[in-house]
Amino acid sequence: MTRTKRRETIFRIIFRMEFNAKEEMEEQLELALQEYAEEPEEDVAYVREKVKDIIAHVDEIDILISEASEGWSLRRIGKAELAILRLGVYEEKYEADIDDSLAINEAVQLAKRYGDSGAPAFINGILARIAE
Repeated sequence: MTRTKRRETIFRIIFRMEFNAKEEMEEQLELALQEYAEEPEEDVAYVREKVKDIIAHVDEIDILISEASEGWSLRRIGKAELAILRLGVYEEKYEADIDDSLAINEAVQLAKRYGDSGAPAFINGILARIAE
């Protein structure tokens, strides 16, 4: 699995947080990972570990997003965009081996694919503020 595909898989699972209680995410994670049974175990383990870590830090991540998104409550941010932001902030703040510019670029690419037309600029702006 490429790094980009890993990131997209993590995003797709994190997206489920908007539709499930935090307590249900462990089960949702395992259900989602069944789709990747053919992938190498180290890739599945990587995705599992990162999703669990994002879930563990989601409250802190959401505070950073709220502070950086002046005038936008989390409820006002689209669900796909919020999941992308959570992943991007996680990579910026909790992944020492991922450069901020790479995290932002990858998040913008996800926004182009899954967000609405204004999502890439919105995502870029929020993540750039947090990176400062």
